[in-house]
Amino acid sequence: MKKNTIIPLFSLLILCSCAGWLDKEPLAQMSPGSFFSNENELQAFSNGFYTIFPGSGIYSENYDLCLSMECPAEMRDGRTVPASGGGWDWSALRNFNTLLEYSVNCEDAAVRAEYDAVARFFRAYFYFEKVKRFGDVPWYDHQLGSADPDLYKPRDSRELVMQKMIEDIDYAIANLPAEKSLYRVTKWTALALKSRFCLFEGTFRKYHEYQETMYPEYNWEWYLGQCVSASEEFMNTSGYGIYTADGPDKSYLNLFISENAISQEIILARDYSNALNVVHDANYYTMTQSYGRPGMSRKIMASYLMDTGKPFTDQPGWETMEFAEESEGRDPRYAQSIRTPGYTRVGSTEPVAPDFTYTVTGYQPIKFVAGVECDPYNKSYIDLPIFRSAEVYLNFAEAKAELGTLTQTDLDNSIKKIRDRVDMPNIDLAAAKADADDYMAAMYPHVTGDNKGVILEIRRERTVELSREGFRYYDIIRWKEGQTFTQKCYGMYFDRLGDYDLDNDGTVDICLYQGEEKPDSDARLFLKVGTDINLSEGDHGYVDPYSNITLSWDEERDYFYPIPTDDRSLSKGALTQNPGWNDGLDF
Repeated sequence: MKKNTIIPLFSLLILCSCAGWLDKEPLAQMSPGSFFSNENELQAFSNGFYTIFPGSGIYSENYDLCLSMECPAEMRDGRTVPASGGGWDWSALRNFNTLLEYSVNCEDAAVRAEYDAVARFFRAYFYFEKVKRFGDVPWYDHQLGSADPDLYKPRDSRELVMQKMIEDIDYAIANLPAEKSLYRVTKWTALALKSRFCLFEGTFRKYHEYQETMYPEYNWEWYLGQCVSASEEFMNTSGYGIYTADGPDKSYLNLFISENAISQEIILARDYSNALNVVHDANYYTMTQSYGRPGMSRKIMASYLMDTGKPFTDQPGWETMEFAEESEGRDPRYAQSIRTPGYTRVGSTEPVAPDFTYTVTGYQPIKFVAGVECDPYNKSYIDLPIFRSAEVYLNFAEAKAELGTLTQTDLDNSIKKIRDRVDMPNIDLAAAKADADDYMAAMYPHVTGDNKGVILEIRRERTVELSREGFRYYDIIRWKEGQTFTQKCYGMYFDRLGDYDLDNDGTVDICLYQGEEKPDSDARLFLKVGTDINLSEGDHGYVDPYSNITLSWDEERDYFYPIPTDDRSLSKGALTQNPGWNDGLDF
């Protein structure tokens, strides 16, 4: 049985509109004035904070790099202005501010400082999610009563909120314990969060050309400098590293299928337990037809390097290679992310091919897929990573590249450590700067300047290393590359109708056909082209799951989500709408 499983003791409030949540007690059976008096009570209350972290949202990410049967609304102009909800939920914030207000009941100053730090960590995390989604948002650092005029105040500036987040996270770094913990926030979790949101803010400001007039000294370079400083402190003093114990062909995969999170690399995880029936659906999501049949896209598959460190897309004829051929000689993370020839499931010795029954592209994911005992609905119990050291290394390298201060030593201290896990060559700074990769440049056309080549290579590394961990959408947002979502999303290539042995084991895995009758074939699975599967050129070409969908992105609107109309109405227009979103209100 796992230890330290965090079970919330108090239910969080549900926000329907601004007016209801801010004047309710968060605890049903106690008075705040008589609670929060010791460490046990502070810890008990703060246990509920951890439910803010994503669960299934990690492995179910499905934008342009991982496709499913349903194209995301963000990629097809499918978003509308909601009446309520839509991410405009503030119930968790009330709980953080409640602890901060009543922690004075605890006379132990050291304990009080630690749990204030916990609450301020979570408040910074909470506001980061809001800023990413909406831009400017109202800042609340105290509980509000039903008559408080701040209930309906306008949104505060992005800069004010970001500086408050900096204050919160710096307090958390200074006051959280330095002792490592897989399931509770520590100083190292706080440094990782600061690294994450300062990279986001610095690159967002750079690529969106965002200029703040309130605090002009805090420009994009300042935020990237903060990212570098936080990342360096983490890298130099935390003791975390990159997990390599299972060798180059297993370590990356095993990091994501471990029942207990691997503490060498995982800074913070969501704790799951089969014995306690605290479970999720990672296996069921990947191994059933019910959840959309996820499949990695050809865009990311072509991004994986050869094992020599050379781009796959430099090979003649790469565009029309069949699956077995394109899988040869690749970055070992390729075969630890999807089913490739020779793949065997965890706990089995029998090779299995990609199965189009469960994947819309053919590139069937295996990351987060544990043994067959986890396949039924709600039976996965592997821990899910929230922060890990590889991300901090990537943040460090990207921030320094964007600042123009990256050195080969910096790459050796960051990217090289990640690639050493799988015996891949490091990025050569001079070579990358001298020759930007055309494939990556077409994906990210806004990257320019002397560091273009190395920035693109770091983006490639981030894409590969952090695939399906919940980063892709907001990486595109901060880089101002929304148009990449309009690039065609394809799967495997098939040059004809007929039989295919996907894994070269001598067995026919699928038969592609047209017409009313199935051909004479020993195939395990028959797919009727135009009905069961679509190909880009009709009777041949790339698997095209979104063949009947027009992909679109509005550069003037889609980098932010809309504010719900109910909340705008309650504020009588004090809450302004984000640009480009027409909600029908006349204020």
